Amino acid sequence: MILVTGSSGFVGSAVCRELELRGSSVLRAVRRHAEPNDAAVVVGDINSKTEWTEALKRVYAVVHLAARVHQMRDTADDPLEEFRRVNVEGTRRLAEEAVRTGVKRFVFLSSIKVNGEMTDGVGPFTETDLPHPVDAYGISKWETEQILREIGRRTGMEVVILRLPLIYGPGVKANFLKLIQHIERRLPLPFGRIQNQRSLLGLRNLVDLICCCIEHPSAAGEIFLASDGDDVSTPELVRRIARALGKPVRLLPVPVWMMGLCGRVTGKSDQLRRLCGSLQIDSLKVRQVLSWTPPYSMSEELARVAAWRAECLTSGMRRTPVHR
Repeated sequence: MILVTGSSGFVGSAVCRELELRGSSVLRAVRRHAEPNDAAVVVGDINSKTEWTEALKRVYAVVHLAARVHQMRDTADDPLEEFRRVNVEGTRRLAEEAVRTGVKRFVFLSSIKVNGEMTDGVGPFTETDLPHPVDAYGISKWETEQILREIGRRTGMEVVILRLPLIYGPGVKANFLKLIQHIERRLPLPFGRIQNQRSLLGLRNLVDLICCCIEHPSAAGEIFLASDGDDVSTPELVRRIARALGKPVRLLPVPVWMMGLCGRVTGKSDQLRRLCGSLQIDSLKVRQVLSWTPPYSMSEELARVAAWRAECLTSGMRRTPVHR
């Protein structure tokens, strides 16, 4: 049995579907039942007091996806403390209970934010780089990694850590969805002069990698960075999304310094920094150690995103009342 936390989320639901298609028995850990489901167990909120006994019965592997995610506008009084409560202490509790019940392998989704925010002028991030998390989310992921590795060394439970860049696919949210929506509306975008390189990872590629990490003997005790292996600039990403959507796109040649000024004025410096800066990943280790390569190209994944958006828009039109 494989326990998947965060099973109703963007990544978790795709992981559960694929594992079941491959013949694995999957138990979904959920905060609360939306409907009766024999393959789900309610664990409530994840923190240092979560009760995992029922969820971990007969489980040999855990895929831990649940987390307090990065917040663009965090309203918590102490964001780092809130991230630690869920991501650090909640994961510590799960890992310790997993050891107690005899779980063999623990796959943890971390973030490339553990390495840092940008690779401008320094080359792609690798697993051997000195971690340099900047924000509260990245710090919480780094602290969690250290706890898991210590538990693994002390107990023998096989911990696998995946540090990931932006994940995209059908159901994507946040800034990637906003970019799609801007392109759908045919709005001009001020990205024409950006010269950067960014690594991304398609959802199906991530799911395939997680499945590999659950079973591959050489994954035990390792940290892996992974991407599609097809780094793109922001304007090139916009063009590829537009091509997949079948939409024209107009990229305005706005100077990057002017965008930075606008970001400071509007309070959106962080978003614009990510759009303008580079963040590249070197995936050589995962390819060599696990003999894993992304099974799907960025074009294939963006085509799936476009099909999902078309379905969303069609469904939205069907639900819209007609006023006569």
